[in-house]
Amino acid sequence: MPTNFTVVPVEDAEGGSNGAGAAGDAKPVSLDKIFREDANEDNSQGDDVQGESSPFINNSENDEEPYYEGKNMALFEEEMDSNPMVSSLLNKLANYTNLTQGVREHEEEAENEDGVRRVTVTVPQMGTFIGVYLPCMQNILGVILFLRLTWIVGTAGILGSFAIVSMCCICTLLTAISMSAIATNGVVPAGGAYYMISRSLGPEFGGAVGLCFYLGTTFAGSMYILGTIEILLTYIIPTATVFKEGEDAATRNNMRVYGTGCLVLMALVVFVGVKYVNKLALVFLACVVLSIMATYAGVIKTIIEPPEFHVCLLGNRSLKNEKFETCAKMELVKNKTMTTELWPLFCDSQLPNATCDEYFILNNLTEIRAIPGLLSGVIKDNLWSTYGPAGMLIEKKSQPSAPAQEAVDTYNKHYVINDISTYFTLLVGIYFPSVTGIMAGSNRSGDLRNAQKSIPIGTIMAILTTSFIYLSCVVLFGACIEGVVLRDKLGFSVKKNPVIGVLAWPSPWVIVIGSFFSCCGAGLQSLTGAPRLLQAIARDGLIPFLQVFGHGKANGEPTWALLLTVGICEIGVLIASLDAVAPILSIFFLMCYLFVNLACAVQTLLRTPNWRPRFKFYHWTLSFLGMSLCLSLMFVSSWYYALVVMVIAGCIYKYIEYRGAEKEWGDGIRGLSLNAARYALIRLEEVPLHTKNWRPQVLVLCKLDSDLAVKHPRLLTFTTQLKAGKGLTIVCSVLEGTYMTRGNEAKTGEQNMKAAMAAEKTKGFSHVVVSSNLRDGFSLLIQSAGLGGMKHNAVLMAWPAGWKQALGSSARRNFIETVRETTSAQQALLVAKNIDHFPSNTDRLEGNIDVWWIVHDGGLLMLLPFLISQHKVWRNCKMRIFTVAQMDDNSIQMKKDLQMFLYHLRLDAEVEVVEMHDSDISAFTYEKTLRMEQRSQMLKQMQLSRTEREREAQLIHDRNTASHSTANDKAAGTTPDRVHMTWTKDKLINERNRQRENMAVKDLFNMKPEWENLSQSNVRRMHTAVKLNEVVVKNSQSSELVLLNMPGPPKSKKGDENYMEFLEVLMEGLDRVLLVRGGGREVITIYS
Repeated sequence: MPTNFTVVPVEDAEGGSNGAGAAGDAKPVSLDKIFREDANEDNSQGDDVQGESSPFINNSENDEEPYYEGKNMALFEEEMDSNPMVSSLLNKLANYTNLTQGVREHEEEAENEDGVRRVTVTVPQMGTFIGVYLPCMQNILGVILFLRLTWIVGTAGILGSFAIVSMCCICTLLTAISMSAIATNGVVPAGGAYYMISRSLGPEFGGAVGLCFYLGTTFAGSMYILGTIEILLTYIIPTATVFKEGEDAATRNNMRVYGTGCLVLMALVVFVGVKYVNKLALVFLACVVLSIMATYAGVIKTIIEPPEFHVCLLGNRSLKNEKFETCAKMELVKNKTMTTELWPLFCDSQLPNATCDEYFILNNLTEIRAIPGLLSGVIKDNLWSTYGPAGMLIEKKSQPSAPAQEAVDTYNKHYVINDISTYFTLLVGIYFPSVTGIMAGSNRSGDLRNAQKSIPIGTIMAILTTSFIYLSCVVLFGACIEGVVLRDKLGFSVKKNPVIGVLAWPSPWVIVIGSFFSCCGAGLQSLTGAPRLLQAIARDGLIPFLQVFGHGKANGEPTWALLLTVGICEIGVLIASLDAVAPILSIFFLMCYLFVNLACAVQTLLRTPNWRPRFKFYHWTLSFLGMSLCLSLMFVSSWYYALVVMVIAGCIYKYIEYRGAEKEWGDGIRGLSLNAARYALIRLEEVPLHTKNWRPQVLVLCKLDSDLAVKHPRLLTFTTQLKAGKGLTIVCSVLEGTYMTRGNEAKTGEQNMKAAMAAEKTKGFSHVVVSSNLRDGFSLLIQSAGLGGMKHNAVLMAWPAGWKQALGSSARRNFIETVRETTSAQQALLVAKNIDHFPSNTDRLEGNIDVWWIVHDGGLLMLLPFLISQHKVWRNCKMRIFTVAQMDDNSIQMKKDLQMFLYHLRLDAEVEVVEMHDSDISAFTYEKTLRMEQRSQMLKQMQLSRTEREREAQLIHDRNTASHSTANDKAAGTTPDRVHMTWTKDKLINERNRQRENMAVKDLFNMKPEWENLSQSNVRRMHTAVKLNEVVVKNSQSSELVLLNMPGPPKSKKGDENYMEFLEVLMEGLDRVLLVRGGGREVITIYS
């Protein structure tokens, strides 16, 4: 239902002039100045990118901030710079104008007395009839109607021709419905099909189909030029030929010479000025209309009096009659029987007793009317098709004929023959260009008074009108014209007149002249439109190597694009056959129409909020029907041309996707991707993931340096090598602070992270969060990163190499808490030591990847080296698996079992079983443990930070103050005792240690307790780490990568300070180490 707006006037105490004051004056900015800046800005832009950056029309980013002096809107005054007043918005909408890009001559610019340039903008005044209906009629009706439609009717028959015309007209009608929906869904700047497809289906489809549409328009120019030359050399000046040697070769060479000259002439006209082409357009349209009226008048005249054109048949064969007047072998001249002009064509002399062709002797000559008339009943003979091979003689089947031996070529050249093989699909390809041109209205949308109303009505009415003309012509041609004449493509049997010209009234020259100027006008229009289409594509920046064609003359004329268009058009001219060029442009136009239908169907099915066309008579089923019909007609017309065009469009699509500029136009393909992603995510969450489908979905925890750049880029490199581009990758980092203060830094860091991912060829997503501390930020990411079924199942991070040098314990605490949280979340954890030593993507390693399988935690240790070896960096490395046997284990049987297990897992690896015998704990182990505990003791003593000491001092001061405020001295004396009662034993020890702050750190290490006082649990753990490290270093020190089971942190947090020491000892002496901790589920299986 319509929405009613009520405009309420608001009194405002605004004063002052609208002129531009000094910089310090607080005066309102002139709206005229704002709109003038908008106009200059819009005219300076070569494309529509600026217009699309804002949801509002003609929104200028350079508008000065207005000053509002009124008090009525004071509540919103802080938002005025980003959210304009409704009155200002409506004013801009009302003054909006959209000039056709490149179609008009450069507007005249005048300078006023102040030297300010002003552009005179003409408000579009064209209505539906002038702006849409007539241009579509002019583009649809053309060369095929006058030069080939009669031949199509004669060859395919009335029924076949009716089917061809109906299919093509229905195809364009459905496309026009889809186009109307797209064109009325908001303001469509001039650009036609390219603009609609690119903005609806995205830059990749837009660029590919836009170039196909450009090539189709260019080859259409070739077809119209060939039609012009065919009319010129066949009907107007037949003697103006350059080559006369061979019949067919000479004709083609003449077409090439004259076609090239005509192309150059037309290009010069277009180069000089488009306004001349536009002025002549009405003249060319008048020629088309007069020619069609003459045809209908001729049909009516056949009822009264058929035209005096006759066809001469020898037996049942049609003869070319441009070389004789009398259709007889003998004639009576002054009471003497003489041979006619026809006699020497089939005999070796003029004499009656000359040797003649056998078929000429056995058969009589018959003269029949070329146009029997509408009431003659000839429609019955023309209902059915008469297809045949090239060189087949045109014969009237109902006419008697005596058979004879095949004649020599000398005599056959006087018969009318098929110049090409004819079949249904060929005729579809030749006819389809006659229904193209439905985009003429949308191309002129900038010139229309009401484009959203005029484009649907004008285009659909033009299609209905032309469809009626074509269908009626099919029936009328079949009902009026003799079949042998219809199949005579160039009219050789009717004194070399166009067949439709023979039917027309008052003279065939009406058709000849009308069709000649129609073809000239259509060729000029193609040479005018194609360069501008190429210029629009080039200015959008979709294809980098086409950028040069976006430039032109000072007035915007696309000079370079015109040169390229002429070059491509010359290729079509050199083909020198209208019948060969027509299927080529049919495929290009059908490809374009297919994607117009697809765009409408996609937008309709997605139901995007912005899809609100004013044209309501559309449905997605109609669009799909039109799309299917276009695809069918492509392969019906020429399957090999269709495949070639699809390959070309596919190559352009992939090129734009790979090298083209990134554009975000709110296209339907992106919406389709979002819908598909949503559907897939919902499906993934419905059922649990099977082991066979498990793959590492990695959350990479990165660290940013002070410049907000990735500190360890090789972490991303290793991610790429691990993932090989498959699965989910989320690269995250955390900034300390609040989002209000560090929001911009987070966005900068995210951009830097994306750049680093692109440099390291890491495919995935990046995200930077701001949290009050790093621990909470990492915890938040581990819990909430991902969406639905696409959540990470593994966390990759770098080993905190500087945790010993850190003054506080934050690095150690953050690392251990991350390990605990990943274990609690049942996620795998990968920790890379010396990550900066890992190989780049350009390195090629040859060596061993060693896996030390100590405990089984889901098989991740087996799967990771297989995934890494798939990448070209690690492809030449061999996989070795080591496992540890205890005293009571059978190491030989363990090796056999492990080999069998790897065989079932389909993994190629060497197997080694390392025996670790029970041995006494060495002095080295005790020394290591002693140093570890001394360090832990020192860290505990240093944990009373300056903040905590200040807090305790403040507590003592507050309580003393409270005590002294009372009048009781005794209470005052007991206050310190009560204060000290709140202290624990540890705090008392720390307070005493604080008094000895000047003691050197080295003295702390001199406090050596006896070995027997050490924690036996720590001694055993250190013993395991030392012995295992000795074995690993002995066997894998030279390996390219070592994968180790990562022991978990202690359940009690009391041992956290020692956990890092154990891991450090375990990895000591190794260069590249990957600690692996499973997520608690099986990730590899022996089953298929």
